[in-house]
Amino acid sequence: MAVLESVNVGVPRDNPWQAGAVTGIDKRPVAGAVAVAAPGPKGTGAVGLAGDRVHDLAHHGGDDQAVYAYAREELDVWAERLGRRMNDGVFGENLTTVGVDVDGALVGEHWRIGPDVVLEVSCPRIPCGTFQGWMAEAGWIRRFTEAARPGAYLRVLVPGDIRAGDRVVVTHRPDHDVSVELAFRAMTTEPDLLPRLLVADALPAEDLTRIRRRVARSRVDQRPPAR
Repeated sequence: MAVLESVNVGVPRDNPWQAGAVTGIDKRPVAGAVAVAAPGPKGTGAVGLAGDRVHDLAHHGGDDQAVYAYAREELDVWAERLGRRMNDGVFGENLTTVGVDVDGALVGEHWRIGPDVVLEVSCPRIPCGTFQGWMAEAGWIRRFTEAARPGAYLRVLVPGDIRAGDRVVVTHRPDHDVSVELAFRAMTTEPDLLPRLLVADALPAEDLTRIRRRVARSRVDQRPPAR
């Protein structure tokens, strides 16, 4: 059965990897119900879970990155690879899941969590310098990227309360094959895959704009020279 193992909220702390900044990447499980609601546009620091927020306003937060989910099974793989304990929330995820194929989820897929909340898969997580510093592992961004198990950002379609132990049920899957993993690989190490993402209209608008530009440039570059 697919369930939430934990619901995790950030503990603000100084960000030693960005001078003068604060980070909320240190997410920890909380007991009891947590309210979930759409936070509004990026730029305010608001996210989907009550009591949480982001501090890099330019790159994180807002409706398209309201909630971040990562699979407990993947954390266990990383724990074995790195030889260290991986607590729920260690990747900065709001939801640590069990029995959910987070990276295999399709962009635009809907999850019902508990009796009320409905979330929509929007895009993969792209690793940043704060993540590198937080993990304190040499070459971490490269290793995370090469593994292509990024976890998923989700939008809030229907607000409500969630808690650890709630069931996660996929209630809708779109009619395309663009998974979180595929989108991540296309956006990072395999740009030849970018044209395949154009059918996934649930991707964030800014991502789709960037992808269309890159695809258009690539097609121009591939044109044979004029005779």
